Amino acid sequence: MSTKEISVTTPVPANGFFDFPAAFDWFDELIPRNMFMRGSDMKPIKIEEFVKNGKLVVRAEIPGVDPDKDIDVSIHDGYLTIKGERHSEMKDEHRSEFSYGSFSRSIALPTGFNDKSVHAQYKDGILEVTLDAPAKLSTAKKVPINKPK
Repeated sequence: MSTKEISVTTPVPANGFFDFPAAFDWFDELIPRNMFMRGSDMKPIKIEEFVKNGKLVVRAEIPGVDPDKDIDVSIHDGYLTIKGERHSEMKDEHRSEFSYGSFSRSIALPTGFNDKSVHAQYKDGILEVTLDAPAKLSTAKKVPINKPK
């Protein structure tokens, strides 16, 4: 029976501290990271929604795209949908943590929104969609709970 000696080296930066994340970069090649992600972690576009000056504002973080060719914004059945595609321009094999391919995100709009007032603008990697916010329908109302006799 013969034995083989295997030498394993661990990257140690010049400051002497162990570079924990870099030591396990090889793991991403074996098992894709998204296998461990839950639904909320897999959103391809980060968004924020708020009301400002009577307008509903939806901002989406979409860097590295041409808004004329790669982004489509639509309103259908009470949802604002942002679709697009980020193209890869890499020719050589190398490390990349960027996401490429098609993406889509739909946001439910409040009842009574005005789709005639929609405006979209793209600047510095941020898509901003604004539309008139609906007037408040009513104030909160307490609903009594009946007990059976």
